[in-house]
Amino acid sequence: MKTIEEYRTQGQDIYHKLHLSTYPIAIKYIKGIDEIPENAMRPSTLGKKMALCQAFTQIRRWGSTVAMTSEDNLCTPATAMHRWEDITMEEIIESQVRQGWHKNIEAEEQRLKAFSKLLGDEYITNPKQYVGFICSPLTGTAFIPDSVLIYCDGVQITHIIQALSYEHKYVPTSSFEGFEESCIKGGLIPFVTQKPQVVIPGAGDRAFAAISEHEIGIGMPASLIFYVTENLFKTGGFMNIGFPLKTMLPMDLNEELTPGFKYLWDKIDQNK
Repeated sequence: MKTIEEYRTQGQDIYHKLHLSTYPIAIKYIKGIDEIPENAMRPSTLGKKMALCQAFTQIRRWGSTVAMTSEDNLCTPATAMHRWEDITMEEIIESQVRQGWHKNIEAEEQRLKAFSKLLGDEYITNPKQYVGFICSPLTGTAFIPDSVLIYCDGVQITHIIQALSYEHKYVPTSSFEGFEESCIKGGLIPFVTQKPQVVIPGAGDRAFAAISEHEIGIGMPASLIFYVTENLFKTGGFMNIGFPLKTMLPMDLNEELTPGFKYLWDKIDQNK
């Protein structure tokens, strides 16, 4: 079993090698509030609430350690999907119909059916196995995480996916709908299924958590971070696109490329 220090080292390694703009996030799911460390910030103790994606922003940009339970989380659909409270699927569907995110109740039923298939009937039908999570920057985590969530840009995620796919063992297979992306696909699904998920931040992520327009992400079972750092930049050997990105430079161009270029070159040539 890997140590906390080894996880910290992996966090520092990928943070520096990919020049990430924010810290990778370590997420640990807890079964009781007694697991919350003393240094963790809980919004409810301050008389406040946050969304789970806002907690991620606090962690990755400010380096905080944050604990979230249903008492701390304003995003009740995320609480329900995490099964932190004893809410029925019918109640979840009704809440989403009232939101109007999808066309009708049939669409919501199909959505929940897909989630149930992905997470498994046991997880869906047995709420309150967990009461929340604690999370912190992976670079300084004080616990062994269950999931790691990394926000990045297109080139950075390409490198991460190539590392996961190097032996074709951990190829991410993801579906997208534009809602609950960071909290469900970034943390929960990798934890439950033990498979990585690409994250395209959704409506709540963008509106509440100040996720930049160019940012995407990837969530993975925490142990896979070691596999990623081991295989980073190996794809293609010396032909790897690298970081910063190595682009192909055309070598057969000349002044004939544009009319303006040619005009000035002809003038220069005439004046010699």
